Amino acid sequence: MNEEIDALLKKALDSIKGARLLFDDELYGFAVSRAYYAIFYLVSAVLVTKSLSFSKHQAVVAAFGQHFVKTGIFEQKFHRYFVEAFEQRQIGDYEPMEEITQETAKKNIERAIEFLNVVKEYLENKK
Repeated sequence: MNEEIDALLKKALDSIKGARLLFDDELYGFAVSRAYYAIFYLVSAVLVTKSLSFSKHQAVVAAFGQHFVKTGIFEQKFHRYFVEAFEQRQIGDYEPMEEITQETAKKNIERAIEFLNVVKEYLENKK
């Protein structure tokens, strides 16, 4: 792998760890945010394999759908996970009147871990 991909994978792993710690402290909105960033870093690593890089989150979501989901490299559900995680992160970070539930946070962390596993498999097969 290359250095950028390795760094993005480390950030994803650290984000999952952070999400778990925040979850354990019942900080569910912040846990969802970290779970989203884990997925964001994982998708960014995958995009690097095609020399793609974007600064806007929506562009990363769109590029993942176009280059990796529509082409059948990743299942559609992973694009849905990414979109839903982005939406939940928006609520957790910017909507003080809406609360992220324990169930929602748990689901997002589990999805980030599932995402990590498929991205690792994809990257292993790229070697």
